[in-house]
Amino acid sequence: MQTIIYKCRYLKKIMQKRIYYILIVLLLCACKVNYRTASFAPKSGVIKYNNPEHWAVYDGISAQGNQIGAFSDSTTADVFYVYPTLFIDKKDSAWNAAIDDANVNYDVIKWILPYQAAAWADAGRLFVPFYRQNHYRAFFKPYMNEGGREAIAFAYADVKAAFEYYMKLENKGRPIILAGHSQGALHLKKILQEYFDGKPLQNQLVAAYLIGTRVMEDEFSALRPLISPHQIGGYVSWNTYKKGKYPKYYDWYNNAITTNPITWDNSKESLIEDHKGVLYYDNVLYEKSLAVEKINGMLWVSLPKVPKRFLMSFIKDYHRFDVTLFWEDIRQNALQRVEAFNREKLRAPRGQF
Repeated sequence: MQTIIYKCRYLKKIMQKRIYYILIVLLLCACKVNYRTASFAPKSGVIKYNNPEHWAVYDGISAQGNQIGAFSDSTTADVFYVYPTLFIDKKDSAWNAAIDDANVNYDVIKWILPYQAAAWADAGRLFVPFYRQNHYRAFFKPYMNEGGREAIAFAYADVKAAFEYYMKLENKGRPIILAGHSQGALHLKKILQEYFDGKPLQNQLVAAYLIGTRVMEDEFSALRPLISPHQIGGYVSWNTYKKGKYPKYYDWYNNAITTNPITWDNSKESLIEDHKGVLYYDNVLYEKSLAVEKINGMLWVSLPKVPKRFLMSFIKDYHRFDVTLFWEDIRQNALQRVEAFNREKLRAPRGQF
């Protein structure tokens, strides 16, 4: 009997080792990605944003006709949101997605609107343009020098055109929240530099949420990081990683602006009890789920207390969760900042676009 038990234990150990090695091989294969690519060829001109089909959300109404957020006629502010990189097919050699790319636009409507953009939608009328975003590979060597820079500039031209259209027809002097994640935040950083930084339009800025991209303070001349939950007229930014882990290119994040998205001040740490809530993929809000710790240029996050959290324990880069981890924290903070903007009595005259 004991012999049988020992054999079973031995076989169990062998199987565990084999499973372990298989997982290692799968992880190594997953990390090694080669993208198809081609020479960058300029496409047709800038998108005309007077076409309703070029907006995922316009004036708070989605392309499907649904209201996004709890705004009303008394809502004073607007939210201009730009979504992250969704054009990631490694077999697609195009540098930029088509404006009517079915896969990208489906993901925007199905996932990005509820799990990202909607976090700001209670604070103002939401505007979300479709745009010909650059492919994921454009951000990496050697692709960046083989057409990536041109692809990023091409994508920004669409975001710029959409913003100008919104300003010309819809803004009418209303307070503005800029919000974006990853590639979207990168493009909005340039919007800030070109239209807000030290310019009259800065007086209409409630806040810019530049999430999931690197932001350095010296990239702006007049705009400053916001260091209190009610402060207005500046920006916040963070990049999340599992606590105790570092990205491969950590030096790239050195001295990057890192906001605590739970306390919204200079606190280097926060407690689980202060966390307002993760919007998880079961569409349930889980409050008091995580704590954060600011390190140089990064935001460390504890393993969230959510269903099947075991699966997240294998992930160290939380980039894809930069917004959803703090969904309710963002929602409440956006409302706070709009209220603070409306209370402000001594602002400079608002500029005209």
